[in-house]
Amino acid sequence: MRWADLLVLLPAAPYQLAAFPFAALFHHLCASGRLSLTARYVFLLAGGCLLAGTVMGSYAVLLLIPAAGSVLVLLSVSPARAHTWVFALQMSWQTLCHLGLSSQELDPHDARPAIALSAIMLLTQKATSLALDIHEGLEPLQLGQGLLQRALPLGSYLLFFPALLGGPLCSFSRFRARAESLGAVPRPPRAAGERLAYYVHWVLDEALLELAGFGPEAGQGDLSARDLWTLETTHRLAVFTRTWNKSTSRWLRRLIFQRCPTQPRLATFAFSAWWHGLRPGQLFGFLCWAVMVEADYRIHPFLSAQATSLGAKILYRATTWVFTQLIVAYILVAVETESFSMLCLLWTSCNSILPLSYGFALLLLLLAKKLKQN
Repeated sequence: MRWADLLVLLPAAPYQLAAFPFAALFHHLCASGRLSLTARYVFLLAGGCLLAGTVMGSYAVLLLIPAAGSVLVLLSVSPARAHTWVFALQMSWQTLCHLGLSSQELDPHDARPAIALSAIMLLTQKATSLALDIHEGLEPLQLGQGLLQRALPLGSYLLFFPALLGGPLCSFSRFRARAESLGAVPRPPRAAGERLAYYVHWVLDEALLELAGFGPEAGQGDLSARDLWTLETTHRLAVFTRTWNKSTSRWLRRLIFQRCPTQPRLATFAFSAWWHGLRPGQLFGFLCWAVMVEADYRIHPFLSAQATSLGAKILYRATTWVFTQLIVAYILVAVETESFSMLCLLWTSCNSILPLSYGFALLLLLLAKKLKQN
């Protein structure tokens, strides 16, 4: 893959690279003691607004409105109702933006709408995570302070420029602690090399956060050498799913999986499809992903129990690794498919044989379990 191709797949990458000097400047000013805490929040917030306006143009309004709305909600409602109101506001606005932009005939070469939607999705992550912290009593609001003193850290957190266009989810408590204590020399960003677009995107996001001093804690980022090895070598789709985009996986687990009393896995994937935009490919892709993960949890214990000899174990792991890679490729193609006609072509192609086989095997195992219980 050429670098020009990567820039097409990563339209926000040039702007993130341009933000590196400002991240380094911010960290230098903090380390030298030239910025007060209020000035730090203003710097991060102003940088986020400036970056949004530069990258998204007029579409930046679609990001600034829900950010301001979430701050107002958090300041005006009780902690017990914060999560419900913020969740409803963010997901309603995000869904309207997805549907509104997808219904218009936009210039296919204009990346601004896609970047704006991506930033809104990241805003939803941060806003709902903060609202959950407040709801659960992990992040009490400072009621004794003035309105501006309470609103500034919240707005700065939702729009701070190092994480505006991507990056692992940073909790509000960590954001505030880092803003208050910045002073250490930032660790050098990791080299990405010429990797796949997703890997480059994650590495670039984390490098920008690291340079500004807001890097994730050990093991909390989206991609490490160990994670990359796991993604490329695992023979379990469930392991791949937990490792892929780890900060989003943790957010979904906390927001949906741990709070849903029935069918939490299906509910998590259904919400993920909603969060991504509800296009036909996303609906089918995440539904397929949920079924494949459920099949993975049931098929592998059965197969591993049958593979008793060394040769059988090697054959089992090699075959299931190939199957896992093919299913992942099928799901990613489905999720990225925008038109229903193209999705129909995918359904009727030979690529659907393996997912259908997994689904059929899942039905047989569930039927066998039910017969055994009876």
